[in-house]
Amino acid sequence: MSIRIAIAGVAGRMGQALVRSAGADFAIAGGSERAGSDALGMAPGGWTVSDSAVRAAEAADVWIDFTTPAASLEALEQLKQTGVKAAIIGTTGLSPEQELLVAEHARRIAIVRDRNFSLGVNLMIGLVEQAAARLKADWDIEITEGHHRRKVDAPSGTALMIGEAAARGRGAALGDIRVAPHDGQSGPRKEGSIAFSVIRGGGIIGDHEAAFISDEEVLSISHRALDRAIFAKGALAAAKWAVAQKPGLYAMRDVLAL
Repeated sequence: MSIRIAIAGVAGRMGQALVRSAGADFAIAGGSERAGSDALGMAPGGWTVSDSAVRAAEAADVWIDFTTPAASLEALEQLKQTGVKAAIIGTTGLSPEQELLVAEHARRIAIVRDRNFSLGVNLMIGLVEQAAARLKADWDIEITEGHHRRKVDAPSGTALMIGEAAARGRGAALGDIRVAPHDGQSGPRKEGSIAFSVIRGGGIIGDHEAAFISDEEVLSISHRALDRAIFAKGALAAAKWAVAQKPGLYAMRDVLAL
């Protein structure tokens, strides 16, 4: 039996990637778009695009959302009026307070909440944590990320995940060892710190690199996204997994048993 999914922001890049990637294991039950969108109405696949999460998800098992923090939280609130069993939330830029609100919703449905659904990225994060645990503080850590010119948050959610993994490897919280971007007369680098640099331009889907730099050598662990389908396929794998789980807050590490 197919898993019925509803897709938030279905007319956007990620929404369309999800539509293209949904195979025989999934049936699209509906989609949502903002009020006034040209996409509202009947989609070519025979399902409806609505400006209401309730209407979009009324026949769905799983809600998949890669939109904006405010829209994702509003949708989770509206989903209380539906029979949705699970939600996949890949929205970036959520504040700590908004993350807590997502966790509250996970008390009634299974939610897979992550900032990147790529298998390769999640494996990279594991490798970065291991490297940071084995290389001492005299190895500087620089995390570089690049995205398209339309991305509004920086560093990316994925870059922060990589930084958090590096900090965990060093037995610290990222906020305690992160330093400000290099700019102007910033002075010598603090030993054991983690720094970020950001590229925004063109149509870059997602480039991430963690460089471990000593006086004698550089170790780089990197990932490049070539197609948004990698995120869509990961989200669909999460949907298949989550629909069978009890209410709770999960991550891709749980889905992939990493």
